[in-house]
Amino acid sequence: MKPNHRPVKKQVIIQVVQHLRPGGIETMALDLLNQLKDRADIYIFSLEGTKEKAITEWPRLANIASQLYFFNKKPGLTPSLITRLIERFKSLNATAIHSHHIGPLLYAGIAAKWLQIPQVHTEHDAWHLNATANRRLQRILLHLLKPTLVADCDAVAEDLCHYFPHSKPEIILNGIDTHRFLPASSAEKQRSRNKLKLPNHGTLIGCAARLESVKGHEFLLKALSKTHADISLALAGSGSLRKHLEQIADSLGIRDRVYFLGHLDDTLPFYQAIDLFCLPSLNEGLPLSPLEAQACGVPAIVTDVGGSRSIVCPKSGDIISAGSAQAIQHAILRQHFMPSRSSPRQFVLDTGNLEKTALAYFNLLNTAKGA
Repeated sequence: MKPNHRPVKKQVIIQVVQHLRPGGIETMALDLLNQLKDRADIYIFSLEGTKEKAITEWPRLANIASQLYFFNKKPGLTPSLITRLIERFKSLNATAIHSHHIGPLLYAGIAAKWLQIPQVHTEHDAWHLNATANRRLQRILLHLLKPTLVADCDAVAEDLCHYFPHSKPEIILNGIDTHRFLPASSAEKQRSRNKLKLPNHGTLIGCAARLESVKGHEFLLKALSKTHADISLALAGSGSLRKHLEQIADSLGIRDRVYFLGHLDDTLPFYQAIDLFCLPSLNEGLPLSPLEAQACGVPAIVTDVGGSRSIVCPKSGDIISAGSAQAIQHAILRQHFMPSRSSPRQFVLDTGNLEKTALAYFNLLNTAKGA
């Protein structure tokens, strides 16, 4: 008599984010979906926005549209959203919930608690906890919901332990797809610059970040104005400050050396076109763009905020003070005149590999306790 083998039930993991537009957290959610698609059915829930608008703003989403759900939440407290999440979790037979940041922790966390579905919650930064109201709310949620808590770097874990002494977060470093982000040959670099209409001469600095004040672009522009005329800057990203930053570049007399590329759905040609990467943020969790640049063999200059220190190759890159144009200027000139012979790619392979990140999350979601 043949043994009765029951089929193993496939995991149904639902990631919940506040919104689904280009950004570090959202990119991480998409990368986890792609990495784990053969191990589980993965969906992403966006509390805010609509599918149509999201795909228009981020064409990359079109290929996974069937795995995306949007709830078009409006500003303010929305208790009815919890009921809608409960219904959707049930209809998809969710086996685990993975929330990112405080809003999804509130709404998805309560829904998961009601259905007794295991929940993992990741904090990607802790600067929002500087606000007393946010700390109070998160303390209550962690106490009541008891999710498996994850920090994406040591710095965030330290902050969580400071604010919530009994939280004991797991640490899972963010990672990037090192099979996709690869160094360019001289010919590939030339083709990438031509594709993006960037100069073929001189040193080209790149920054990939939303054009918002927290990213510190103004300090980078001021630093560039104090460097040599053969050093140019390419800015990848969209945001509310574009016109303001263009005006600053004009006032500094460097408009002809600054290239505003807007949002790039494919950032690989951007990284392969540049000689040096700089992220001058004033606040961060654990940004992905420095890892992507370094995986392409490009050295990075990053401000010492959040967990940034842990993702910069110490042999080729620079960690500098935030909010200082002079610090950026000195780092650019040092890299320009005394470039490192060491490639940062091996550092990324060892430190920020997406395959390791995805496997760690999958194992954690498999073993997380029910609410």
